Amino acid sequence: MRPTPTGVVAALALIPLLAGCFVSGAGEPDGSGGRLRVALAVPPVQALSPYSNDATVLSKLSVAEGLTALGADGTAVPALAQSWTRKDTTTWVFELRKAKFHDGTEFTAESVVTALGHAAAAKTKPRVLSDVTLTAKADDADTVTITTNTPDPVLPLRLASPALGIFAAKAYAPDGTVSPIGTGTGPFRITNLTGKAKATADRFDDYWGGRAKAPGIDVTWIADGTARANALRAGEVDIAEWIPTAQAKLLDPATRHEVPSVRTDSLVLNTAGLFADESLRAAARAAVDGSALVGSVFGGYADPARGLFGPAIPGTRVEVTGRANAATAAEVQSKTQGRTLRLAAYTNRAELPEVAGVVQQQLEKAGFTVRQDVREYTQMESDLLAGGFDALVFSRVTLLDTGDAVAYLASDFAGTGVYNLARLNNPAVDQAIASAAGEDDTALRQQKIMRAEAEVLRTDAVVPLVHEKVVQGIATAVEGVRLDPRERSLIDLNTRLK
Repeated sequence: MRPTPTGVVAALALIPLLAGCFVSGAGEPDGSGGRLRVALAVPPVQALSPYSNDATVLSKLSVAEGLTALGADGTAVPALAQSWTRKDTTTWVFELRKAKFHDGTEFTAESVVTALGHAAAAKTKPRVLSDVTLTAKADDADTVTITTNTPDPVLPLRLASPALGIFAAKAYAPDGTVSPIGTGTGPFRITNLTGKAKATADRFDDYWGGRAKAPGIDVTWIADGTARANALRAGEVDIAEWIPTAQAKLLDPATRHEVPSVRTDSLVLNTAGLFADESLRAAARAAVDGSALVGSVFGGYADPARGLFGPAIPGTRVEVTGRANAATAAEVQSKTQGRTLRLAAYTNRAELPEVAGVVQQQLEKAGFTVRQDVREYTQMESDLLAGGFDALVFSRVTLLDTGDAVAYLASDFAGTGVYNLARLNNPAVDQAIASAAGEDDTALRQQKIMRAEAEVLRTDAVVPLVHEKVVQGIATAVEGVRLDPRERSLIDLNTRLK
């Protein structure tokens, strides 16, 4: 029997669909309409590896699946697992459904063991595994037992992460790479990937959930937001994600769809570099004003930041105390000794370079000397992970990896976090995150998440700026697109051209 899963995002609105309902039914027997043409914003970093940011592409296109999926209310719902039971604090048993991989092989418990084993051993560990170690054991062909090294009350949510998709055996190469091309289980099967430019996916007729209504998907990656909007206006694509706010009002209102988001834009400070000095971090925090961005840069498609999460996580915020005193402008100049602050931003979200321009002016008024480095994200990710910048204007979907805020906190701010761009190593932060991670009770877990958020903010390693509202561009000839606040779903069984 499947117990009621723990969810911490019940305040999120249901994911709306265009002329469709949340629960996907089987596609019409012969499909309808033509292939869907989709423009995505961030080109593949690692050839669509699930262990990179590319994982969300696999979920947006309904190519890959995990044991569970996220429901509209933020709880875990069945996917490749039909049900699950928690045996004790560290042991869960999952009953699997009958399904096939895109290469025709059968999905079994051994498939789960292989997939989770490779994820745990990946050279770059998926963010979702930052704070837990999973071990899977096949009990029989249709049953798998998963144990965790520490109690993990939200394991079903964790397994819904796009990074923990299950692939056919041939997907896993001896060198540790994973290829999702023709190896997933979703209603669409990737048939071709052309570098960082294009991909094609065809309908998979043996999908366990029924046939998709669209015969296939043709994907083009267009990093420039204005170019994505122009492609939609010109009729060159049917769906264009992440329309820049400056372009949104230029679209036909019938094609412009505003989506409440769990995306927060922040200024992340490298605590192992120039900002190792906490008084300099405090000076940056005191200088930067995100409210100035709402109308000027985002054209109203954002709200002033309310901590790391904003309205995505309900509950009363814990007061942030014990922050360092901010250095004065003269002290900043003395402490930095003429060193230039390297401020990074990336172009895939068109607003971020503009945000960086405003932030630069604010930091310079506080006494910093600032130089911007603005590139396309895939060109700078390795530098970011290596700590190659002093500060970063960063746009983060805080509930992307699991739907549980603890996983985000652990990956981005724990000392062992695999996406700790701030290079933060703070015992109080680590302890607060660990306490939240081990809490079973939903209400208490939420309170502990708020305490961990306060501990992170106390360090001034991150300065929240705004909570974005996402604008998706969708042609009027398309129906059934999933407008997902977590930005991990876009096309499913029911998405089609009319």
